Amino acid sequence: MAIRILATFHFSHFAHAVYRIMILFNMKLITALTIQKRNSDRVNVFLDGDFAFGLPFITASRLKVGQSLSSREIEDLQQQDSLDKAKKTAIRLISYRPRSVTEVQRHLERKGFEAQIVNMVLDHLQAVDLLNDVAFTYYWVEQRETFRPRSQMLLRQELQQKGVSRDVFETILADLDEMAAARRAAEKKARLWASLPMEEFRLKIGRFLQRRGFHYGIIKQVSDEMWQTMKSDVGDDTIS
Repeated sequence: MAIRILATFHFSHFAHAVYRIMILFNMKLITALTIQKRNSDRVNVFLDGDFAFGLPFITASRLKVGQSLSSREIEDLQQQDSLDKAKKTAIRLISYRPRSVTEVQRHLERKGFEAQIVNMVLDHLQAVDLLNDVAFTYYWVEQRETFRPRSQMLLRQELQQKGVSRDVFETILADLDEMAAARRAAEKKARLWASLPMEEFRLKIGRFLQRRGFHYGIIKQVSDEMWQTMKSDVGDDTIS
């Protein structure tokens, strides 16, 4: 399908004179604006007959063929385009699951966006509450507690790696019941290993809880509790 042409510019004798003046002042002339073939929300901008850059349709709608642009205006338009792309990249990332501010920052930096653009996007997303480290921390802890319970120590490490400040996560983790978390973490494994001898059962439960970051006191108590629970559930003849 042919690219729809918004407008093109044909030089007259007067236009040639104007164009020579523009060259003296380091200005560029918009000679065509065309809808992109693969993305109708974007427009190709041609300056002095050559493709220069693409812009979101809403930004390009303010331009017209025959309009002259200074170097500063061109720079501003390109920055707007970069900002639009960065916002879309960030929103796409957080659409999969909530993210910390630092996660979004790192992602945009890996995509090659300049620091100024990254900071503008982060400021915007925080202003509209699409990025919020407190909300993210509650989400992260709740997900871990529900699906993969672990110790406060391990949660701290994870949240630090995601760039959440200590002031934020320490307040939220203070209410975490580690003993209850360890029990929830061990329950499924305890049923899986219910037929093992006592020492092997306790060893496996202990190692599993250790990998989840729980300390010795909790591991010992939960291992004993799980053994007694499994023993009561399936009977002494099964667990020996």
